[in-house]
Amino acid sequence: MGPLALAVFLIVGACAPLVDGETSRTSTPPQPAFHEWQVWDVKAGRPLDLEPWLGSLASARIIYIGEEHRNHSHIEAALKILRALVARNLRPVVAMEMFGWDGQEAINRYLSNSPPLRGRFLQESRWEESWGGPFEDYEPLVDFARDHRLPLLALNPPRMLVRLVAKKGLVQARQDDRMALWNMRDESLQDDAAYRSIVLDQIRRCHAELTDEMYRRMYEASLFRDEGMAKIVADHLRGNHATAGVGPVLVYTGGGHIQYRLPVPNRVARRLGPDDAGRQLTIYLIAYEPDRPEAVRELLRDAIADYVWLTPLGAHGPPRRCK
Repeated sequence: MGPLALAVFLIVGACAPLVDGETSRTSTPPQPAFHEWQVWDVKAGRPLDLEPWLGSLASARIIYIGEEHRNHSHIEAALKILRALVARNLRPVVAMEMFGWDGQEAINRYLSNSPPLRGRFLQESRWEESWGGPFEDYEPLVDFARDHRLPLLALNPPRMLVRLVAKKGLVQARQDDRMALWNMRDESLQDDAAYRSIVLDQIRRCHAELTDEMYRRMYEASLFRDEGMAKIVADHLRGNHATAGVGPVLVYTGGGHIQYRLPVPNRVARRLGPDDAGRQLTIYLIAYEPDRPEAVRELLRDAIADYVWLTPLGAHGPPRRCK
């Protein structure tokens, strides 16, 4: 895989936002102390009691969880939500960025096979190609779906399509027959100024000294991915609108795909219409570093999501932050 295509998959979705608040803000009013496993209501500007909050999520139609990749605590956060939903006799749908559409049939087989054929599943789902990290990092979510007989959706467009956009640009890539095969040749892909500003800035900070053409293609590949993920969520909900007891959809991606609702949530809302826009919730997970409380304050101040959930650091330490 070329470095450009790899960057599209890993940088924008996973890279933590740059914290501008590394300097003091003397006008900021005192807040309760931060600590691990604390959930903050961003609009209200206050921490919440965990168990009642988990129960309140049952009324949502879509719950977006934005993780820092390879942090086991973030998987555990998602499992806490899933357990709370199942305890209320709901059958949530798990949707994961880590799988491509070309792995969906393999996912369906793996969830229904007894005993599960793990090695065959990893090969047929194209895990190495679609994601490439240790499957063990995300296996608990797959196991939960399997054990509770929950649907699991592959969110990502096939990597070959994303590579194609990163290599040729969106206009030329959409002429490829493989786009038609996956119903993406004529799919509506909406560019908007706020999304472009944030994503291009993150790409430029994470990849200095590239050409404008390379930045454009990386941006278009990012837009293609986010629109593709939104398509999967919206198509699923339209097809299961009246199914009793099913839902909500728990969308599990890197934090970059839910930031400010711009990448995926707003695209899903556009596809579903205004009646569903208010039933989406975004939860941004951040590994809490006690010596960097300003990082949390910045996320709260800028309203990166509806909720910010502080977790322990992962085994690999703090996430990468592009400067």
